Amino acid sequence: MGQSAGTDPTDSTEPPVDVDVDVDVVVIGSGFGGSVAALRLVEKGYSVLVLEAGRRFADHELPKTSWRIRRFLWAPALRCYGIQRITLLRSTGRAAPGEHGGGTAPAKVLVLSGAGVGGGSLVYANTLYEPLPAFYADPQWREITDWQGELAPHYDQAKRMLGVTTYPKETAADRAMRAVADRMGVGHTFHATPVGVHLGRPGERVADPYFGGAGPERTGCLHCGACMTGCRHGAKNSLVKNYLWLAERHGAQVRPLTTVTSVRPAPSGTGYEIETVRTGAWPVRHRQRIRAGQVVFAAGALQTQRLLHRMRAAGALPHLSPRLGALTRTNSEAILGATVPVRAARRAGLDFTDGVAITSSFHPDPATHVEPVRYGHGANLMGLLQSALVDGGPRRVRRWLGILARRPLTYLPLLSVRDWSRRTVIALVMQSLDNSLTVHYRRGRFGRHRLATAPGHGAGNPTWIPAGNRAVRLLAEQIGGIPGGSVTEPFDMPVTAHLLGGAVIGATAAEGVVDPYHRVFGHPGLHVVDGAAVSANLGVNPSLTIAAQAERALSLWPNRGAPDPRPPLGAAYARIPPTPPSRPAVPPDAPAALRW
Repeated sequence: MGQSAGTDPTDSTEPPVDVDVDVDVVVIGSGFGGSVAALRLVEKGYSVLVLEAGRRFADHELPKTSWRIRRFLWAPALRCYGIQRITLLRSTGRAAPGEHGGGTAPAKVLVLSGAGVGGGSLVYANTLYEPLPAFYADPQWREITDWQGELAPHYDQAKRMLGVTTYPKETAADRAMRAVADRMGVGHTFHATPVGVHLGRPGERVADPYFGGAGPERTGCLHCGACMTGCRHGAKNSLVKNYLWLAERHGAQVRPLTTVTSVRPAPSGTGYEIETVRTGAWPVRHRQRIRAGQVVFAAGALQTQRLLHRMRAAGALPHLSPRLGALTRTNSEAILGATVPVRAARRAGLDFTDGVAITSSFHPDPATHVEPVRYGHGANLMGLLQSALVDGGPRRVRRWLGILARRPLTYLPLLSVRDWSRRTVIALVMQSLDNSLTVHYRRGRFGRHRLATAPGHGAGNPTWIPAGNRAVRLLAEQIGGIPGGSVTEPFDMPVTAHLLGGAVIGATAAEGVVDPYHRVFGHPGLHVVDGAAVSANLGVNPSLTIAAQAERALSLWPNRGAPDPRPPLGAAYARIPPTPPSRPAVPPDAPAALRW
């Protein structure tokens, strides 16, 4: 499984594939939406082909640390085919037509996302919360149905499939964060994290504990903190251990290192033609044309938007909603932290890598959520994104430079990433507030198009979160460290690991890109089931919600050859019961089996 250690994943002995292929459904992407779609569709009798731009990894091929750059970072032009994408979205500097444009700051953002077979599950923090109540009450979709009620059984199903359990240990970072919550007067909100990890006995390999023997063997968690560089030990419940594993063994095909360049209606008038190339290959090779009756976009909020925008600009999908790109969300997020200087950390014997990536959280106010986050030993590359913490407001860059100039001996240690993961507690701050960006597809330099952002609906996307900054300053006091923010924040460019929206659910094409069944308005046979279809900020890690929304959407598909129970595209919404699959992949008595 995957490429051999030390090889270039684009070097392949397989012959060029240039023949047409016919399948019932093409799924673009293999993350939390695409993997759910692949499994549920093969269970309903469809032939399914999953196209993934990233490479496939066996556990031992995942990077040992973040310094294994070719396996950790995603930059195909530089022959890096890793699991961590870093994308800068520049600002157009003006609000989109029809939007309030509530923010006065430029709407630029640095986006962290996943790559590879398994999508974001390879690099995410295996943290699986249900959203805060404001998510269901967001005005974008609250009038359509009782979303909390409709999604509840699908959250339960996704939790069973992903093996969610409450983390049982309290680590040094948890104790520090609990003290911060107490000092902020919200100690009662502190709690352990629901995680998708096979805890078991550390290092013990056991038969499939989740799917009645239909899944792979698993290994008990070592609590080494290396979840976000890809778990090399077989404990993390990534999608290649559940949804994708079962889908492939039930007949789905997964084609890695395959980049989709276009999706357009087939000349025959039935279905779609999907054109692909070999990821990163230069000159371009392995061009292929695939015919599919239906297409599921599940490449992640950023890549799904990019492809849809490109197809509308090219005239291939001209009837896409004008709301494409609107209500793009950052989960109202900031990534901060506190770092103890090297010598002080060594004297104290500090090691904050113990545990899984996220082990606890608390709420400084009802709309804000703070989590301590960690990397494993030696995974210090992301420390290069850290700098001195500075609050928002006028002359922010000048104040940031002033902080560094006045206290150079305090902040010089932040330039060193030596033992950074051992001596740092990262603070992930998220909110459920109604703010957004609008993403455009613009012609840039040299005639190339790129995505760019503008202020969107609601208040401006926050460039800093006061409650988060206060929590990090208290955290630094607690551990004897230095409060830090992201190096981009002084330039009013927040960092988010959870870009969402841009192809959201709406009652009509004038209100959203997809209908409540996740079908694309204007183009029957197209669907969006990834983070792009998440309609509001959640205030928590979004992976479980993406999976639950996908579970719901796919549960409403008919079995192959059966009448479609859903109303016609564009008709008023009607709540319908799920359709049980004709050939389930999981034994009916297994813990994760569907309960109809």
